[in-house]
Parts: sequence; structure tokens; C-alpha cells
Amino acid sequence: MKGYRRVFAEEAAFRFQVVVLLVLVPLAAWLARDGLEFAVLAGSWLLVMAAELANSAIEAAIDRIGDEDHALSAKAKDAGSALVMTTMIIAGLAWAGVLFDRFQG
Repeated sequence: MKGYRRVFAEEAAFRFQVVVLLVLVPLAAWLARDGLEFAVLAGSWLLVMAAELANSAIEAAIDRIGDEDHALSAKAKDAGSALVMTTMIIAGLAWAGVLFDRFQG
């Protein structure tokens, strides 16, 4: 719980993702036809939040090492950001798939 509290206090992106989760969970409960769809919808956003936690950990560790620019530090931070973006794409695809199935004509 300490990790959640600290990242929530220090990372605006994580706070935003919590707000998104608070909106998406009721929407997922309304949209999902069964427990599996709900798990896919809510779980896909929880993956985004997990990736943001990992990204925050990477950034903190790199920042602890030093302020100077270094190619490997940039690579680690870029990879962490790419991790978050990849999980957002996964979440978007999951939501698009369920929305398509639900509302296809």
C-alpha cells in the first residue's frame, strides 16, 4: 500500500489513471455482458496502471543514479514510457472489441 500511496502522491499520470479507472469500472459493469468481459475491460486498464507503477520505479531508480544525460538512462526511461503506451493500446483494443461486439448492427 505504501507504494500506491507514494506513487499516487508524486505522479500526476498515476492520479489521472486512477480517475480513469473510477470512470471505467462502472462503465465496464454496465457494458459487459458477463464476468469475462468485465474482467477484460477493467483488467486492461489495471494493466495500464501496473505499467505506470513500473515506469515510475524505473524513473526513480535512474534519477537516483544521477542527473547527467546518459544513453542508457534515456533508453530505460523510454522503454518504461513505451511499456505504458503499449498497455494503453492493449486497453484500447479490448474496449474497442467489446464495444464493437456490443453495438454492431
